Amino acid sequence: MAKKLRTRKHKVVLNRSVGGDGAITFFLVIMGAFMFLPMVYAISQSLKPLDELWMFPPKFLVVKPTLGNFSDLFILMSDSWVPFSRYIFNTIFITAMGTFGNLLLGSMAAYALSKIKFPGRGMIFQVVQKSLMFTATVTGVANFLTFSTLGWIDSHMAIIMPACASSLGLYLMKQFMDSAVGDATLESARLDGCSEFKTFWVIAMPMVKPGWLTLIVYSFQGLWNTGSSIYLYSEQLKTLNYAIGQLTTGSISRAGVSAASTVVMMIIPIVVFVISQSSIIETMASSGMKD
Repeated sequence: MAKKLRTRKHKVVLNRSVGGDGAITFFLVIMGAFMFLPMVYAISQSLKPLDELWMFPPKFLVVKPTLGNFSDLFILMSDSWVPFSRYIFNTIFITAMGTFGNLLLGSMAAYALSKIKFPGRGMIFQVVQKSLMFTATVTGVANFLTFSTLGWIDSHMAIIMPACASSLGLYLMKQFMDSAVGDATLESARLDGCSEFKTFWVIAMPMVKPGWLTLIVYSFQGLWNTGSSIYLYSEQLKTLNYAIGQLTTGSISRAGVSAASTVVMMIIPIVVFVISQSSIIETMASSGMKD
């Protein structure tokens, strides 16, 4: 005769002291403020007049704030012989195309390596892992020769295509695919008549939302800050970061303009990061699944 297990329903009550909650909150506030200090310093520098910028010893916060640095920056931008709207378009185009390509190709390759069994996939992933050890400086000559053969020198393709083929994006997405996407879920979708691409796009991609949001933030930040490139020679093809760097160098009188340009360039990446970060936290908190 099977022995019955005695069970009882009970309510679990988490009991934490008010002092413990206060200590944790205080610690998090201090750490958050410490991490926010570089941004505060950059904004403070952009609002300082020239005499405060060269004050010794320097002061962390601005005493007499002014918007003159920003007005001087926009005056210099309007005097450029290439319209500044062209630099802005180049930056947006390169960032958008490179980020989208990195997300799409990296996710599709990661799905294939993680969820489709074929000969040699382990060796291919090992090659991807080994490629993470090589920096752009090491592969610069080989890339230049390749782009020259393909006719991509002095073209945005020379920046967009390496970003699309980033092995870091593939590696990141494969790790998320391995841990978050269950084989049983994909098999159920295939039995219901989903094609392989529909299974990837409709089933797998929503389950790895934290992964591709993280990839978007990383890729966007890197491409948005693209400066001078050995592949771009024509002035009308260059990026906003390069153009602002050219305007703000040359004399100490442009130190304030340089500080203002730093704030202008970091606004968009910060907005993208804040929006994506909130989504990442929300998704990680609410998308737990088990096979």
